[in-house]
Amino acid sequence: MPTFTTMKVCIAEKPSVARDIAAVIGAKVRKDGYFEGNGYQVTWTFGHFCTLKEPHDYTEQWKYWRLEDLPMIPPSFGIKLINNNGVEKQFRVIEQLVNQCEEVINCGDAGQEGELIQRWVLLKAQCPAPVKRLWISSLTEAAIREGFQKLKNADQYDNLYAAGSARAIGDWLLGMNATRLFTKKFAQGKTVLSIGRVQTPTLAMIVARQKEINAFVSEEYWELKTIYRETEFTATIDRMKVLDRAQKGLAYLKEHPFEITSFEKKEGKEGNPRLFDLTALQVEANKKYAYTADDTLKYIQNLYEKKMVTYPRVDTTYLSEDLHPKIAGIMQDLTPYAALTAPVLANPIPKLKTVFDDKKVTDHHAIIPTGVYPSNLSAEEKRIYDLVARRFIAAFYPECKISNTTVLGKVGQVPFKVTGKEILEPGWKEVYANDAKSKKEEEEEEKVLPVFVVGESGPHTPRVHHGKTTPPKPYTEASLLRAMETAGKQVDDEEMRELLKDNGIGRPSTRANIIETLFRRKYIEKRKKNIFATQTGIDLIDTIQTELLKSPELTGIWERKLRQIEKGEYAIETFKQELIQMVIDLTVEVKTATYKAITVAADQPEKKEKEKEEKTKKEAKPKEPKEPKKAMVIEEQQCPKCKAHVLKKGNTAYGCANFKVCGFKIPFEVFGKKLTDKQIADLLTRGKTGKIKGWKLAGAANETEGKLKLNEAFELEVE
Repeated sequence: MPTFTTMKVCIAEKPSVARDIAAVIGAKVRKDGYFEGNGYQVTWTFGHFCTLKEPHDYTEQWKYWRLEDLPMIPPSFGIKLINNNGVEKQFRVIEQLVNQCEEVINCGDAGQEGELIQRWVLLKAQCPAPVKRLWISSLTEAAIREGFQKLKNADQYDNLYAAGSARAIGDWLLGMNATRLFTKKFAQGKTVLSIGRVQTPTLAMIVARQKEINAFVSEEYWELKTIYRETEFTATIDRMKVLDRAQKGLAYLKEHPFEITSFEKKEGKEGNPRLFDLTALQVEANKKYAYTADDTLKYIQNLYEKKMVTYPRVDTTYLSEDLHPKIAGIMQDLTPYAALTAPVLANPIPKLKTVFDDKKVTDHHAIIPTGVYPSNLSAEEKRIYDLVARRFIAAFYPECKISNTTVLGKVGQVPFKVTGKEILEPGWKEVYANDAKSKKEEEEEEKVLPVFVVGESGPHTPRVHHGKTTPPKPYTEASLLRAMETAGKQVDDEEMRELLKDNGIGRPSTRANIIETLFRRKYIEKRKKNIFATQTGIDLIDTIQTELLKSPELTGIWERKLRQIEKGEYAIETFKQELIQMVIDLTVEVKTATYKAITVAADQPEKKEKEKEEKTKKEAKPKEPKEPKKAMVIEEQQCPKCKAHVLKKGNTAYGCANFKVCGFKIPFEVFGKKLTDKQIADLLTRGKTGKIKGWKLAGAANETEGKLKLNEAFELEVE
């Protein structure tokens, strides 16, 4: 029988957050796997401890990939602990603590994924105690303290959990079935054709753009332009496709003077930039610094854990109205930006409708600084912090006042036009005054025209401009993120974008991962900043005839339903039944289809060697392949030494994320040889590589052949 205590058990999502919480609530004593003190025990997970059961966990026959076994629809979905020693050990600690306490406080990340991680752990541990929820938007001491004074009942977040659960089940049903279905029906050899609820429509958007670019035929055109009073005007007639017509037009222009027919100057405003949600921050960082969406997410997450910014995995650009009184204090604390905050602090902070709106804020508000002084930051983190801080300050500056000028003229019967723009009061643009601008931005920023009078006329210098039509632009990570956010619709208007967010594909926190997955599966590739589909990616989308799988709009409709589940407006059972029906229909359709098989473009020699090995293995085994292994992502692996942290890629080695304490690393180059990713993966999974020639060992005259292995001290040696 467990012994019950009067302890309250807090479970955080990672050790560093548990440490912060423990320090604030007085649990100062470090135990094995938790902190204790002041009536609290504070323990932690490190990300996902549980996952949905795999097909073979339900029935032995689903272990093998066979068309006749599809669709796989479990009678009910179960969860299991992931197979990892560190996870298993820590889970036992959590299990013991929650089964003998009086109350559990779920301190997981305050979002859908955080809720799912913690609920699954509590479910797996069969937690009998009542559960409360800590829901905070930043990890500062004040926010943690305030959060503990206002703990919520866990059932307030039941719908959030239901949405997370429905998302996971939907991804399983579609991903597991469709991947096997298309692989067995259309793939050749060992190729796995990976299909996903979000990744496939994302790939489809990239492929569609690629096809537009490939099919594009550039056309020449000619336009008439003329310079009058040092200002270049362009003829507003249709572009000419024939040079001869343009030359006749030029001859006509030379016979007539230029006359001004209209001069209009209108004052306007350029609204302040919105505060950042995660997607907007990733877009800006990609445009400005070419950071990938994944890297930006890592940097902003680090800043959150260092208490410098608020919770980042958000999709709103608004603040809740109760934050208004705190803004001046945060501004005052931004001491490195004192010169920029001074004009804002000179007056009371305005309660702007473009910034504060409770209706636009659900669980969290936009990303803003907390006011904690930015210290101990990497160069990348500094840049991301600077983007957030400046955007926060700019939101409270006056609007930028401009005047737009439109001038119309004519030469004989040919109409001409020019537009100009003048900044009257820079307003919020002062916050970005020192930013380096591209030539294009400078041209757009200001083009001051002289004052013209209607009726004036005079000599001018006409010319023919020769141009070529340009193909559509390939996606960059910035434009792809925007397209995912609006389910493929081209939207520049902020208001419209807000409305479409419910129908976007993927969640802000998962979009970066989806893009990375497509790169990893070699469905897309990057050239400079541009993203292109590979031949395999194009073939895969061409093979999928089912619109449902590749349409951003339809995926956006599912996403909307998931959000409705989150709001309690849609039943999870209905959603599940719809998905099951869809998977059944899809299976019938694909099984009876006849399209071409997909070949995969030839890969590096390393892959050919691997295929040779696999072929030999395959001949010795029963015909039916087992579940194909996904390529291992080294940065997702756990450190084999401390088993508490994941591995990180440095400049010269993969090392433990907690390297200073743990000290584990695998250099990219060792004993005079560069290691391949496969060899590093072998070291991590089996503790050694296969036999390799050419090791240059200290003190040995000749090169050595042998296996590279991790010894008991987790150091590399050749055996």
